[in-house]
Amino acid sequence: MLGTEFKEQAIYRMEESRKRVLACLDLVPEERIWEQPNPALNSIGNLVLHLCGNITQYILTTLGGAADHRNRDAEFSTRGGKNRAELKAIFDDVLQQSIDRIASATDQELALVKSVQVYELTGIGIILHVTEHLSYHTGQIALLTKLITAEDLGFYKGLDLNKKHQ
Repeated sequence: MLGTEFKEQAIYRMEESRKRVLACLDLVPEERIWEQPNPALNSIGNLVLHLCGNITQYILTTLGGAADHRNRDAEFSTRGGKNRAELKAIFDDVLQQSIDRIASATDQELALVKSVQVYELTGIGIILHVTEHLSYHTGQIALLTKLITAEDLGFYKGLDLNKKHQ
């Protein structure tokens, strides 16, 4: 039961981040997707590639058993080559495959320790890493989008976040 609740909550947060990243990609002018604000910051395009690489390595490879073809350095050194539609399609596909894999994970898989990068993590640890890593970079993408567009992204539109707990 707890495994089911954990998976549902992780998927909910991943879906939330997916909607936000895709919305940001829609808002940013095409010519600015690969723009680096300064040498210490990544472009939105680089962050999307990085998320795809990380999620693929952790969920599809480590949890799912697919071959590991990740080139992490290229996620950050790429300076273009994919347009908005291509980035959205790649990101959406990786997220959907990962969500499907998480949904199908058994309690035994959630408890099994596996090696990924320099870490030894259970299936729960792998999913938790991906969920928080995705959220972290979604926030960066949102900030870059706001800096580029000077628009409120409306992520909480229609919600009363001042409502008190009763």
